[in-house]
Amino acid sequence: MNSAIKPQTSPELDQLIEAVERADSSLALAQATRALASHSDPQAAATLVKVLGFNNPGAAVAAVEGLVSIGEGAVEALLQLDAENYGARAWAVRALAGIGDIRGLELLIEALGTDVAASVRRAAARGLGQLELAALPPERALAVQQQCLQALLAASLDGEWVVRYAVAVGLGALAADLPASCKGFRQCLDGLGRLTLDEAGNPPVVRQRAALALQRLSTP
Repeated sequence: MNSAIKPQTSPELDQLIEAVERADSSLALAQATRALASHSDPQAAATLVKVLGFNNPGAAVAAVEGLVSIGEGAVEALLQLDAENYGARAWAVRALAGIGDIRGLELLIEALGTDVAASVRRAAARGLGQLELAALPPERALAVQQQCLQALLAASLDGEWVVRYAVAVGLGALAADLPASCKGFRQCLDGLGRLTLDEAGNPPVVRQRAALALQRLSTP
């Protein structure tokens, strides 16, 4: 006999979840999802994750916003997504990037390196620069930062400028949490420096964003 007790949901939350499940049009689904997402309730996470696979961009955007507002309470549901459902997985990357939970590390690294959509790679790059590592032991945090750094440096050669722009943002955020005396910090500076080079094929917007990151890192 399973002794696990399922958490009780409020009648209001039950109604919001039912509205999502019974939505009979794209508009109705988007509206119901927005209403459910606005509650930021961890018990809504499974339903919001399900919405990510419904091929409804309006509802998916609302679901991602709701999942990010739920935060770490939504991560487990996101990681249980069917890997074969590309659309849902792409939205999940955006949600995990916004949440910043360490449990999303592997999926973010994989997405940055292999996803076919530049928008997904861009989200992954931003996410890798802003993972929440404060609760980790110093050795573990440093190892994770190195994983993020290597993934971002590899992506600095991405063929899409929007991804390289996000890499500049990610490297800047990552470096801000590293001691200036460590090798990783210098590697971040080197990566940002390469993104400021015109001869590397970087458009002005990428060069300017990388230069801004370097300026912020050099300001006491």
